[in-house]
Amino acid sequence: MTRPYILISNDDGVDAPGLLALRDALATFADTLVVAPESQQSAGSHAITLHKPLRLKERAPGVLACSGTPADCVYVGLQHAVTRKPELVVSGINDGLNIADDITYSGTVAAAMEGHLMDVRSVAFSQDHRRPVALEAAAKVAAKVCQWVLAHHEALPPEALINVNLPADVREDTPWRLTRQGIREYHRQVREHRDPRGRPYYWIGGAQLGYREVPGTDGVAVHAGFVSITPLQLRMTCDPALDVMKRLGLDEA
Repeated sequence: MTRPYILISNDDGVDAPGLLALRDALATFADTLVVAPESQQSAGSHAITLHKPLRLKERAPGVLACSGTPADCVYVGLQHAVTRKPELVVSGINDGLNIADDITYSGTVAAAMEGHLMDVRSVAFSQDHRRPVALEAAAKVAAKVCQWVLAHHEALPPEALINVNLPADVREDTPWRLTRQGIREYHRQVREHRDPRGRPYYWIGGAQLGYREVPGTDGVAVHAGFVSITPLQLRMTCDPALDVMKRLGLDEA
């Protein structure tokens, strides 16, 4: 029987421990190709490089470092580097959760989105890093999730991509929970500083205050010690607003 073929990427960079652990776990049942950023790309979202060349460097057999973004990596990987169409695109394991509103900023999720846009079933994995991280266990859980997705590929809606978040102290037998995307709480802040020449520069940031305690959402599940599995979709039309705007006569304007 032919082993599944999986394209792996991330946003933490090609040398990130989470990616290497994930590759090793997936290699127990699948053939893999890594195309990942050559440097840290966290919070890069779904940027694609259009105005400068991209470069690939082989780091090891089956491991390519790309000079671009996570989305670039998957784009180039699927259109150039793979030897056949993969059954899965897998992104991660990210150093830190990608829950709630973080999903919109996440390069990890964006890599999975790019695979999804190219008609390959895609899964993103992220792990809480606020405590000592059980990375080997997380990679084994990720491999089990990927095997489940492969086994149920035909039954899953084609518009679904899967976002998985794991607690820091995850175990191989940690229960899974099917969740919805939650709402993040931040103390948003821009800090002004001065460089050695006296010129101002600005640092975007602020403390993470947590997430809203909405039952059935991703942050609540991870905080309770479960593996959160959230099916996402990319079509962003707001149907309730569409209906209201029609009733208000916008179509007649």
